[in-house]
Amino acid sequence: MMHSRNLPKQPTTFISYWNVGKLLYGALLIFIIETLYYYHEFMAAYQNGHLAIKLFWTWCLLFSFSHIFLVVMDSWSRFQDYKRIKDYLFQYGFNPRIISPYRGSKCQRMAVLAAARELGMQNEVEHYFLKLGIKWFHFIPTFMIKDPFFLLKSNFWARTFTEKYYEPKFNYKEFQKIPA
Repeated sequence: MMHSRNLPKQPTTFISYWNVGKLLYGALLIFIIETLYYYHEFMAAYQNGHLAIKLFWTWCLLFSFSHIFLVVMDSWSRFQDYKRIKDYLFQYGFNPRIISPYRGSKCQRMAVLAAARELGMQNEVEHYFLKLGIKWFHFIPTFMIKDPFFLLKSNFWARTFTEKYYEPKFNYKEFQKIPA
C-alpha cells in the first residue's frame, strides 16, 4: 500500500487531462480543420456539382464531423482510465497486472503514463512497456490488427467512447511533498 509515500507536486486537473489526451487533441484539431474544409467543398458542390460530387463531399463532411465527437468521447474515456489507474497504482504500487489491460492502445498507455508520472512511477511503467516490446511509435491499437471487425463489437464502442465516470478515491494533493 502506498498511502504514506510523499508524492511529487500534483498538477491541476486541466494539466492531467491535457497529459492524458494530448494526442487525441491533435486529432481533434485536425478533424475540426477537415470539417471546415469539407464544409466549404460541400457548399461549392451543392451549388454547382453533380450528384456524385455532392455525395462525395457529403460523405467526407459527415465522416470528419462525426469524428470530432468520437475524439471528445475517447478523451473522456481515457481520463476515466487515468483516474482509475492512478488510484490502483497509489493503493497497490507498481504491478504489471494493473498496467497490462491498458497496454494495447497508445491512448491508454498515455493515460497510464500520466498517472504513473504523477505518482513517481514513470520509470517502472516505461520499463514494463519496453520489456513488452512496445515502442513510442506504436500508435495503432493491437485489437485493430488482431480483429479487423472491431467496429462491429459493442465492447469496442463501450470501452473506447462511453467509459463511465470514475470518482477518484484520494485527494492526491494531500500526499504531495511539502516544499522546504
